[in-house]
Amino acid sequence: MSGFIALWCASAALASALLAVTRPGIVHGLMWLVAALLSLAGCFYALGASFAGAVQVLVYAGAIVAVFVFVVMTVDATPEALAEERARLSGAWRLPAGVVALVALPLLLGPNSTGLEPGPATVPLKALGALLFGPWAIGVEIASALLLAALMGARHLGRRR
Repeated sequence: MSGFIALWCASAALASALLAVTRPGIVHGLMWLVAALLSLAGCFYALGASFAGAVQVLVYAGAIVAVFVFVVMTVDATPEALAEERARLSGAWRLPAGVVALVALPLLLGPNSTGLEPGPATVPLKALGALLFGPWAIGVEIASALLLAALMGARHLGRRR
């Protein structure tokens, strides 16, 4: 039963993600992004990874989307600016689509098409914390600094003249 729920949540996440990137309204796209992130949290819960599901809801669906909403509210979204942005990014979808195809190809060919054996199914929470705040602490701090720099850059680009 949990496999069916995970599959249903995964299909809902995929549909929501597609709607998030195809909606012309920015706020509607963000709402579909929230739906996709909550659907992924449902997948995690259905597969028994409740900690990952809780992190998905708190960090991504909560904090990150709140930052996105802040950025959207500060960006100049006049029709002229949107038309200029669309013209500038008209062919920019090709590279991300190619990367998605390369990542999805092993998944479509089968679970063992990569020749890699699956890792352990569970990781103790204490071990995860020891990794994040031990040898990976610098990487975690660099990621947070990059997010802060992106937020400041978006604020600078979106300010009114």
